[in-house]
Amino acid sequence: MTSGNNGASTPEDDDPFGYLYADGQANGAQPPSGGYGYPNSVNRVRAVGQRQYGQPAQQTAAYGQIPQQPPAYGSPNAHYAAPETLPGGGAPTAPVQPSYTGGGRSGGPNTKGLLIGAIAVVAAVVIGIGVAMMGGDSQKDKAGGDNSSSPSSQQSSQPSSSASSAPVADLPKIDAKALRLDGGTTTASDVKGAKADGGVYVTGFNAVGASATWTVNGIPKAGSYRLYVRYAIPGVDANATLTVNSKPNTQPLGMKNFTHSAEGDWEKGWQSTWAPVTLTKGTNVLELSCGEGNQCNALLDQLWVS
Repeated sequence: MTSGNNGASTPEDDDPFGYLYADGQANGAQPPSGGYGYPNSVNRVRAVGQRQYGQPAQQTAAYGQIPQQPPAYGSPNAHYAAPETLPGGGAPTAPVQPSYTGGGRSGGPNTKGLLIGAIAVVAAVVIGIGVAMMGGDSQKDKAGGDNSSSPSSQQSSQPSSSASSAPVADLPKIDAKALRLDGGTTTASDVKGAKADGGVYVTGFNAVGASATWTVNGIPKAGSYRLYVRYAIPGVDANATLTVNSKPNTQPLGMKNFTHSAEGDWEKGWQSTWAPVTLTKGTNVLELSCGEGNQCNALLDQLWVS
């Protein structure tokens, strides 16, 4: 077999380097330009990516030629065709623009909407709790109203204190003319203003040894009481010795000028005073007397225990 054309040329008989020999050149061999160098040679080899989507294959640059530079970014690419440009492809769609939610940021999460949603959820929970509590209170009130209609065993078995306690009896009170008078004391009615029956009062008390004694009956129980005395003075303070059941009090009974009446004005000098006393149940003896050191210039009107 010699270089050259020995009949019908087949791919396996092609010599890719035939153009380098004299006999190959005589038979018309040319440098490669897409084939193996022989006329009518079969081109079997293609570069990767030369043909896509049915487009014509891109021819490999001839030997010694500068290969075509790839297209610039953004320019149409001959190797790619959009699906909508092909037969049966979809219609071109408009580019989707990112939504703007405000707040100085595009395409970010809608934080304002999330916040409003969270507040709404919290408000709904609070309202639900309030409604549930109101319903519970109403049920409790209803239950309480039902229970109040029937008295408890404690209420029915224990009477109230107001129903069981007896009324408190009035404590003793006496007019001056009913007192036992000793030591020169007597009764009179010249000075107006006494509240005793008939305006009668005890006079002559301004002397050492003068006394007025009251035997008190009907004390309901032993304890501390107050002895009240209504008197008149001529605008000058007075005092007397108080004896309870034969025991003198440590403090004298003061008969001061609480009304600030003018000196010598007996009618304007009627007023009341009191002293603490300890009494026993039943009968007690109370005595007012003018002792040494007392100022006894006073008229006695009424006495009572409280």
